[in-house]
Amino acid sequence: MLNEETFLLIAQLDMSKKDLSLLSTYKQNTPYDEDEMQIILQTLYGSGSPRKRTKVMEACAITSYRQETGIAVVKVLVCDDAPQFKLLTDELALCWIHIGRHYKRLNPVVPLHQETLNDFLRCFWEYYRKLVAYKKAPSSKQAKLLIKEFDVLFSTKTGYDDLDKRIEKNKTKKEELLVVLKHPEVPLHNNLSENGARVEKRRRDVSLQTKTVEGTKAKDTMMSIVETCKKLGVSGYKFIHDRISKKFVMPSLAEMIKAKAAGQPIFP
Repeated sequence: MLNEETFLLIAQLDMSKKDLSLLSTYKQNTPYDEDEMQIILQTLYGSGSPRKRTKVMEACAITSYRQETGIAVVKVLVCDDAPQFKLLTDELALCWIHIGRHYKRLNPVVPLHQETLNDFLRCFWEYYRKLVAYKKAPSSKQAKLLIKEFDVLFSTKTGYDDLDKRIEKNKTKKEELLVVLKHPEVPLHNNLSENGARVEKRRRDVSLQTKTVEGTKAKDTMMSIVETCKKLGVSGYKFIHDRISKKFVMPSLAEMIKAKAAGQPIFP
């Protein structure tokens, strides 16, 4: 999509007024396909300006995604602070576990700084536990108190320069860190997603890459089945054996996912 909303996104991506003017010629409320967009970019930039081309394509893709009707569009995304997630959804919630890891990476040598860091981390996780409690019983009164506590916690001045810089940086992320106060249903971290991606990373560490397209498909299929079975609490080996033997005693993974989501027995 290269419509009015796209141009608002492109402006946020720091493209020049000249670029906006060039692109405005192609503004429309009906979608372009991939080939059509590549022709437009080729006309405007030739084979150069790869960063501009990428920004335009990203903005067009995000606009198209936001106007999607065939799938559920995510309104709030919980993630780390990586730039590729910016602008993708209406609201962005930062993962508190990722934020906490930044403090753990500090490596103070001076004993006083070590003690100062430990004291701050204790306060940090105490505040995190209050957010966990809020999710279970949200209220406007408690939300206001947590906002005030956030301001106090992230206004701390310790005298340990690296720690103070990190605290100040996190203070600027207040809106993203406190999305949970508006949306108690949103998780405070994305560790479950991280763990899912970690399986693929560990497999690659051990076996490196696949050699063929068929091998990639086989790897992805088997990993998906096994990891889905783990999340459902059933044996991946038994499920694969059930399908290969054509006994079909066990329900499909889709049926078991629906049963778990509904709080029903998955498999007797």
